[in-house]
Amino acid sequence: MRNILIKNGRVIDPANKLDKTCDLLIEEGRVAKIGTALENDNAEVIDATGLLVVPGLIDMHVHLRDPGFEYKEDIISGTAAAAAGGVTSLACMPNTQPIVDNLAVCRYIISKAQEQGSANVFPIGSITKGLKGETLSEMGELKDGGCVAFSDDGLPVVSSELMRRALEYADTFGAPIISHAEDLSLVAGGVMNEGPVSTELGLKGIPWVAEDAMTARDIMLAELTGGHMHMAHVSTRGSIEMVRQAKARGLRVSCEATPHHFSLTDEAVRGYNTNAKMNPPLRSEDDRLAIQEGLQDGTIDAIATDHAPHSSVEKKVEFDLAANGIIGLETSVPLTLELVRAGLISETRMVELMSVNPAKILGVSGGSLAEGQIADLTVIDPDVTFTYSKEAVVSNSHNSPFLDRKMQGRAVLTIVDGSVVYDGLTS
Repeated sequence: MRNILIKNGRVIDPANKLDKTCDLLIEEGRVAKIGTALENDNAEVIDATGLLVVPGLIDMHVHLRDPGFEYKEDIISGTAAAAAGGVTSLACMPNTQPIVDNLAVCRYIISKAQEQGSANVFPIGSITKGLKGETLSEMGELKDGGCVAFSDDGLPVVSSELMRRALEYADTFGAPIISHAEDLSLVAGGVMNEGPVSTELGLKGIPWVAEDAMTARDIMLAELTGGHMHMAHVSTRGSIEMVRQAKARGLRVSCEATPHHFSLTDEAVRGYNTNAKMNPPLRSEDDRLAIQEGLQDGTIDAIATDHAPHSSVEKKVEFDLAANGIIGLETSVPLTLELVRAGLISETRMVELMSVNPAKILGVSGGSLAEGQIADLTVIDPDVTFTYSKEAVVSNSHNSPFLDRKMQGRAVLTIVDGSVVYDGLTS
């Protein structure tokens, strides 16, 4: 393992209230020292002038599709895409085949990631066995085996009683429940946001209340149980306002938003673009602005991609039949930097949303560059411009509405456990 000396970068470490131009020395896989005019004759020197040096980014909502759907993505390609996007740690959702509802699958994911991956991988166990919404999974066993949270993401837990017990049970192990808030009876076969665009396109719409109704229920259950409820991919003004009020009442409620929901609206569906089909759907401009407000005022705790790879087989079909989801690991940094350049959030707030807070919510290591910490860090060039092309995509799949979009800012160096896993400085 080589020593690395990063010189003259803007080191941003909100956890330790650090934001200054200085040097950072990595020795034996750990942050050895942060200061000015550092020297080490045995270290590789990297000039980070004009670059941001931040704690490794943590994406707490990723679909790696492994095991079972490796033709879409696998742990090797998914973590390579993460590294290319500056993500050093990720939490993967349980809707694989077989499902992460038993210790064997949990161990498989962790083992493969450690042996062949380019990022730290933390499995999320299913709330219910088989994602059937009928019986709780063996949460204690899964938590001991390495699962950091529990979710039936992709499906709501319809039974309020079962969700109550899940909150109570998971809390005894110090794990959050991650809610996919969706009232399926209100979705009723909808394929995009209900509004003027769905009417014009002749597509069945999904009303905002489908998300808001379940969000309200889950917040009330959090209040009843005292458990930690994390709301995944919030997309409506109403849901965000309910989380805001819950926090004001002191409830253990947190939430995340995706770059696609704060960057796009349902207008992106025009032309029946299946790469703009996702769940929850792209919403109205008012909802998009509400997400940005929530990112500003602290209501929204984290930015997570909901990276959901699909092959062309699932996407190059009629809109009604197309699978939900887009890839996002490689575009989260440039899309979030758009908010920074617009003056909506600061670079420090960006690091909180993409590293510090996800680590806290999941209870995993990371989110800090304190001396002695394992050296997981990301170096970002905020000024570099590029076109996000299909040819440059690292993920196995290419289902992104941002293809061919000119972007500014990206990760140029990703270090995990003191080793470089992505180097865009010399390539």
